[in-house]
Amino acid sequence: MLQKSVVELLNAQINKELFSAYLYLDMADFYASAGLEGFENWFKIQAQEERDHALLFRQYILNNGHKVSLGAIADPSREYKDYKAPLEGALEHERFVTESINTIYTEALKVKDYRTVQFLDWFVKEQGEEEKNAEDNIRKYELFGDGKGLFMLDQSFMARVYAAPSLILD
Repeated sequence: MLQKSVVELLNAQINKELFSAYLYLDMADFYASAGLEGFENWFKIQAQEERDHALLFRQYILNNGHKVSLGAIADPSREYKDYKAPLEGALEHERFVTESINTIYTEALKVKDYRTVQFLDWFVKEQGEEEKNAEDNIRKYELFGDGKGLFMLDQSFMARVYAAPSLILD
């Protein structure tokens, strides 16, 4: 049985993951309005992944006999000064999510909830990938983000396809 402190953090994480999905949809909309369909595609897929993460946390809570508590999702709307700003915002946000996952992990270890630690191992690895992808996107933008390079980068982002998470819940 999960400890109350861990369940509370897991429920809060559902909200953070759903906010992430909203935030990435907002970024996708920013790029869509600029005609950058590849950037839009990249962030729409990112939003799908975050939604899936929320559903994984939800299912884990339910599978362990606890109640899911869904909170209000904050408005993610942002104003972006240029095409690079959402990329930087995504990296900052992924670092925030990593910190949140680490907080849950720390609490689970503290209360010797090794099942949750094992569950979170996948998210720890996933966050490493998320931060690297965000850093890579910024680096690519810095190299190719002007003129024709922006078009080429947009086309490369169009190639991203959605892949459902491979985490198996018990």
